Amino acid sequence: MSDKLKRMKTILAEVTDLSRAAAVLEWDQETYMPPGGVAARSDQLSTLLRLSHVRFTSDEVGRLLSELEEETAGLPYDSYEASVVRVTRRDYDQEHKLSPELITEVARASSTARPVWLKARREGDFKLFAPALEKNVELNRRIADALGYKDRPYDALLDRSEPGMTTDELEAIFAELKKAIVPLIADIARHADAVDDRVLYRGFEPAVQVRYALDVVSKLGYDLERGRQDISAHPFSTSFGPGDVRITTRVSRDFFNECLFGSIHESGHAMYNQGMGDDIDRTPLWGGASPGVHESQSRLWENLVGRSLPFWKHFFPSLRSAFPEPLRGVDDEGFFRAVNRSYPSLIRVEADEVTYNMHVLLRFELETELLEGTLKVSDLPEAWNERVKSYLGINVPNDREGVLQDIHWSSVSFGIFPGYTIGNLVGAQLMEKVRADIPDLEAGFERGEFVALLAWLRKNVHRHGRKFTPNELLERATGRPLTAAPWIAYVRRKYGALYGIKPARI
Repeated sequence: MSDKLKRMKTILAEVTDLSRAAAVLEWDQETYMPPGGVAARSDQLSTLLRLSHVRFTSDEVGRLLSELEEETAGLPYDSYEASVVRVTRRDYDQEHKLSPELITEVARASSTARPVWLKARREGDFKLFAPALEKNVELNRRIADALGYKDRPYDALLDRSEPGMTTDELEAIFAELKKAIVPLIADIARHADAVDDRVLYRGFEPAVQVRYALDVVSKLGYDLERGRQDISAHPFSTSFGPGDVRITTRVSRDFFNECLFGSIHESGHAMYNQGMGDDIDRTPLWGGASPGVHESQSRLWENLVGRSLPFWKHFFPSLRSAFPEPLRGVDDEGFFRAVNRSYPSLIRVEADEVTYNMHVLLRFELETELLEGTLKVSDLPEAWNERVKSYLGINVPNDREGVLQDIHWSSVSFGIFPGYTIGNLVGAQLMEKVRADIPDLEAGFERGEFVALLAWLRKNVHRHGRKFTPNELLERATGRPLTAAPWIAYVRRKYGALYGIKPARI
C-alpha cells in the first residue's frame, strides 16, 4: 500500500468515526434519550456531521484522490485499492457539492423534526408536523439543486442512494409491477376466505414475544456478541462498526406479526453489516451497496425465509410452547397460511408481500410531486388518502394510520423509499440463484439450518460492502442486472397456491 493511500485511509477512518459517533447519538435518541435532550442532541449531531463532511471534502482528500487515480489506473476494477479510490471519488464528488452549512441544516432539521413527528403521530394530527416537513422538503430540493440533474430533481436524490438508477427507470419498474400486482390483488380478494389469520390477534404476551424474536434471529445468524435488540417507535437497524450492529423492534399484544417479523427484517440488515469484510472497515467501502440492496437482505430474511412453510415447520413447535393458549388448535401449516394472508391494509411495515409495493409506489409518487412543486405539504394528507383508496381500495381513518405512519419524512431523506421495492426485487433475484446453487435449501430450513444461505450471502453480497454498484453486484451474483421477473413469478406462484388461484389467471 502506497504512502498516499495510507494517508487517505487515515482521513477516511476519521470521517467514518465521526459519522459513527453521530449514529450512536441517533440510536440513543430513538431508544433511551429523555425528551428534554432534543435541543442539545440536535446541536451535537449537527457538529459531528459537519465535521465529518468538512474533513471528507477537504482539499487534501481531493488532491490525494487525483494522485491515487493515476497510481491505481492499471489495477483490476475489483481490486481493493482501485475500489477504495473509485467509491471514494463518487462520494467525494457528490458531497463536495453540498456546503457545510447545508449539511448542518439537514442534521439539525432531521433531529428536531423527529420528536415533532412522534407527537403528531401520537395525536394523529398532521398539522403539528407540517411545518417541519415543509422545511425538510425545502432541504431536499436544495440538495437536489446542489447535486445537479439533467431531467428531474428526483434523479439527483435517487442516484445518491441507488447509483445508476433514474426516476424514469424506476417509474417503468413500478408500471411493470402494477400490471402484475393489481390483477393478483383482485383475484386474491375474490378468494379471500381461503386464508384465515384470526390466530394472529388472540393476544400474545409482549415480553415473551420480544424474547422469542431475539432467539429466532440469533438462530438465523444474527451475532449477539456483536449486536443487541431494543424497543423503538419505528423498527430500525444501525451499525457503529463490524463489532457493534444493533436492531430495534416494536411489539403489540394484539397483533403477532409486528414484533417477530420486524425483528427478522432488521436482523437481515444487521447480518449484512456483520458480514462485511474487516478489510473494508473505516472506508467508504463499508456499508450497503445501496438502500435497495440493504433492503433486499431484510426482505429476503423476513419474507422468502421467515414466511416460508419450511421455516414454520421448524419454528412452530417452539412458538407453540412459548404461547400455548393463543395457539391452541393451530398447526404449522395453518400458522404459515395466517402470516401470509394478503389483504389491502393501511400500514406499510405490516403489509403483505403482494400489496407492499403499492405502499412504496404512492410514497415515491408523492415525494416526486412534493419535490417538483406540483403538490403542497398542506395537501399531502388528502393526496395520501386518495392514493391509498385508488391503489388499495381502502379508506384512511386518520393521519396516524395514514400520512404520519412512517418515520422517514422526519429526516431529510427523499429518494430512500424506492429502495424498499428495489429490495423486494433484488431479494427474489438473489434467492432464485441461491436455490439453483443450493438445491436442498428449503429442506435445510425445515431442519433449522440457515448457515448455507447466510454463507452464500456473505460470499456474494455482504463481504463486498459498497465496492460495486447495485447492478454490478447483481450481475456478479446472479449473472444479470436488476429485473422484476423473479419477484413477480415468486408472488404469483406462492399466492396462487395459498388462495387456490388457477395458473391461467395469474
